[in-house]
Amino acid sequence: MSEALDFDLVAQQAAQAARELLEAANPAPGDFFVVGCSSSEIVGGHIGKDSSLDAAAAVYAGIAPVVKQHGLWLAAQCCEHLNRALIVEKAALPPFTPVVNVLPQPHAGGSWATTCWQKFEHPAAVEALPFGAGAGMDIGGTLIGMHLRPVAVPVRLSLNHIGRAILLCGRSRPKYIGGERAHYQPELR
Repeated sequence: MSEALDFDLVAQQAAQAARELLEAANPAPGDFFVVGCSSSEIVGGHIGKDSSLDAAAAVYAGIAPVVKQHGLWLAAQCCEHLNRALIVEKAALPPFTPVVNVLPQPHAGGSWATTCWQKFEHPAAVEALPFGAGAGMDIGGTLIGMHLRPVAVPVRLSLNHIGRAILLCGRSRPKYIGGERAHYQPELR
């Protein structure tokens, strides 16, 4: 890690990325927006080695208001030490969705999941999202693809980093079925 990072800038980048992705993905209100975030990578460290609650808080400050404005549910992916479980609001889960018993910590779950657990009104941990997420952000190589619906489409934004972490984004779309004679609904792209 080198010089200090401007966490206000990190929050601005996170907000901009969320806005651009949601404009491209156009998920339905009530859908999940999954975010995997290596706070270590944001501050210029190695994923899983330099956890930063300050970086995670900055990302949350940028993303959470944008997600809420779009009527979506934020799902925070934990790190591999918690098998990439997700922290969500209990209210977002359909009845009888199985939850798991874990409390994320900066070095077991990650600073991002820890921050979301602390900021959510009624947090819950789940191993998977019911029906998957409509869109998501991977900040720092956290591998969120397993939490998107089956047909994930990469989305390029005007920025490709948040802080010092690489940013990759994706959205999901319905599967195309049929053959050469099939017709498709353009609005479901």
